[in-house]
Amino acid sequence: MEYITPDLCDEYPEVQVLEPIFNNFGGRSSFGGEVVTVKCFEDNSVVKEQVAQPGKGKVMVVDGGGSMRAALLGDMLAEKAVANGWEGLVIFGCIRDVDAIMELDLGVQALNTHPRKTDKRGLGDLNVDVTFAGVTIKPGMFVYADNNGVILSEKELSMPE
Repeated sequence: MEYITPDLCDEYPEVQVLEPIFNNFGGRSSFGGEVVTVKCFEDNSVVKEQVAQPGKGKVMVVDGGGSMRAALLGDMLAEKAVANGWEGLVIFGCIRDVDAIMELDLGVQALNTHPRKTDKRGLGDLNVDVTFAGVTIKPGMFVYADNNGVILSEKELSMPE
């Protein structure tokens, strides 16, 4: 489904809007779904575990602490996310393998790119509240993203007629 965040904001004024710090890197220009959160810092072990799980109707929101020193998502994990039906990822951190990720049927919003992968130390938390970009995001909320920005809702939204 295609989401247009300005139309969603007009129809649902109660939504929260994340600060405009993200760039759209995925092959999908818009995406949305139920939030699954991951909190990690320069270690994408939990992201790797989660993309291997079924993700239909879900968006992984990754609080990477805003690190600009390593990428939390690359082409192999993005391909696994597509294979398992994930709608997309919103990453408060960096990604790599951007050219390959742009070709995938996956929404990806992140701060920037970085060529270095993370260390895998098995660190990170799943489905905890995360706070960045001026909002607190809780598991089970709904997130929607397009080239205009990223919005957050307590309930599932539908595009206005």
